[in-house]
Amino acid sequence: MRVGLVSPYDFATAGGVNDHVRHLAVQLQKAGHETRIFAPSSRSDVGFDAARFYRIGTPIAIPANDSVARITLSFHLANQVAAIVADERFDVLHFHEPLMPALPMTMLRMSTTANVGTFHAFAHSNIGYYYGRPLLQPYLAHLHRAIAVSEPARDFVTRYFPDFPMRVIPNGIDLNVYKPGLAPIRHLRDENLNILFVGRLEKRKGLGDLLRAYRTLSTRVPETRLIIVGDGPQRGRVESFVARHRLTNVILAGYVPDSVKPRYYNSADIFCAPATGAESFGIVLLEALASALPVVATEVPGYMSVLEPGRDSITVPPKNWRELAASLVILARDGELRRRLGDYGVQKARRYSWETVAGQVVEVYHEARRALAAQPATEMEVTGVHHAV
Repeated sequence: MRVGLVSPYDFATAGGVNDHVRHLAVQLQKAGHETRIFAPSSRSDVGFDAARFYRIGTPIAIPANDSVARITLSFHLANQVAAIVADERFDVLHFHEPLMPALPMTMLRMSTTANVGTFHAFAHSNIGYYYGRPLLQPYLAHLHRAIAVSEPARDFVTRYFPDFPMRVIPNGIDLNVYKPGLAPIRHLRDENLNILFVGRLEKRKGLGDLLRAYRTLSTRVPETRLIIVGDGPQRGRVESFVARHRLTNVILAGYVPDSVKPRYYNSADIFCAPATGAESFGIVLLEALASALPVVATEVPGYMSVLEPGRDSITVPPKNWRELAASLVILARDGELRRRLGDYGVQKARRYSWETVAGQVVEVYHEARRALAAQPATEMEVTGVHHAV
């Protein structure tokens, strides 16, 4: 099949949706399918050669869901997209966050092929979905099949569009990249026990709670170290907290390239994910489990769709740094518990291999194509006229 993958987000910026699209493109290529990627980008060179990349639109930063979404808001993309789509003759167009402006909505409105949508996001509420339902509902009618990356992501959409069927297919993990036994970062493997955080430094990731918890942990288990991988708008506050409380053994690694990040997991003893909410899944959890790390995480819906407390993790209520600290102390003092949770995590991660996940996505592609073939052809479709919703 010839598959077009559409992302609304700046493809030059790392993020869960774009990472998903990249990995899916690679896996589809390995399975013999041709892939093309459509996305806005702040750079002409996105450093991705596994699929032909079409740069459509210039992204701008929009506050969204306690984070920042870098999307294009230009709806004047139709002519550029129409020419590409007509030339490529896709069998399937796969829209990631299909109701996000402007690229997915523009292409979905124009498409006359089999359309699949994947919904990644989760939040407790969405003003755009609530007030925009009359406008957005017709766009959903263009999708022949829909996927959610988790049950919370599915429930988030069906709260506003209750009759919209969706299949849950999780995010994937490359088990050839994230695995135990890789060479650690040499200076991090010493007598200290390492707690690892990986994520964007923004408020909803809960790093402030982890810093408070680590402050308590370091007084009870002195030979510990906190490693923070990632960058973002909260970096200044993190540095200020560390300096103000004179925390020792806190390393801010900043941005780490994907080629090096697996080594950080192999340099750690415990992985901590203290998000406060708005997580639909948690790809970092899969990276940690595949690397044989026990996890301490908050009980937000997306995380709880992945973790099994007591088998691969210890979980605590969000925004509760005291319980977070207590859980870290338990794991720091119990090497056998760390080993048991880590061993189970490695076995569990196999369920999420990209080979398995991509195979399920391809099944949905075939279903979408059959659904398209079963539709009665309208006069506009026969004459090839694209109509707007």
